[in-house]
Amino acid sequence: MNAPQREHAPRQEESARLPSERDAAVRAARRAGRFVRSRVGVAGARARKRLNDFVTEADERTQALIVETLADAFPDYGVLAEEGADLGGVATAPERPRWIIDPIDGTTNFMHAVPPYAVSIALQRGAALEVSVVLEVSSGRLYTATRGGGAYCDGTPLAAREAEAMSEALVATGFPFRTFEHLERYGRVLRRVIRAARGVRRHGAAAVDLARVAAGRFGAFFETGLRPWDVAAGALLVREAGGRVTDYRGRASIDGGGFLFGGQIVATGGGALHGDLLALVEDMQDVRT
Repeated sequence: MNAPQREHAPRQEESARLPSERDAAVRAARRAGRFVRSRVGVAGARARKRLNDFVTEADERTQALIVETLADAFPDYGVLAEEGADLGGVATAPERPRWIIDPIDGTTNFMHAVPPYAVSIALQRGAALEVSVVLEVSSGRLYTATRGGGAYCDGTPLAAREAEAMSEALVATGFPFRTFEHLERYGRVLRRVIRAARGVRRHGAAAVDLARVAAGRFGAFFETGLRPWDVAAGALLVREAGGRVTDYRGRASIDGGGFLFGGQIVATGGGALHGDLLALVEDMQDVRT
């Protein structure tokens, strides 16, 4: 297991500020998690945002709880949250700090009472991600990270696992579920990954998949068609655990705000495995939805 290598050492002012922002996000996630647990199996009325993409009453109420808790602590910060969000015209690098929130990552899992599902909260300042909190509601595991400060699960430091080869890696992915025009290409990529990897899993919650890469349980994760709230918190966890996060072309540090809006992600423990996976997904480099 490789030791975390952080790209950024916190400045003195960050060392004082980031823990208070992280703690506020933890309070919000725990408050939201208690509510989510109370609604499993009784999610309330649901509406279809688009094909196979649902919002429940629980999503909306959970988001309101998170926003309220964060606003009490940091009233001047902005919010980019899944429910009701329109990405048209949204700045990739905002002028003021912005919380990026997925109230229930894995809504379809939650609707069917099938783990995992999670609360995901990140803080973006300028182009950089600075704070990450992912509460895996179904298990109670709490993942946290601060920029330059490492990644943790329930207080224990995380280190992403650097596999020697794809044949040693358990790989997580997500299946296309909103649009299907690229399904044949995805099928070709998936067949290649299945042949090359030790195993492939699809759990339906990107934040949890990324947290598990950070924890060294998965060697890699790849998916396309994602939104900023799907990847923000998990991407920082992976980076702070010593892993690597890029798009399908191997581009984009997560400290580039545009990465969050790119629609695709490859996350690994680093090393040769990352390049190997990029080669396997090459046919989908231009697919963003």
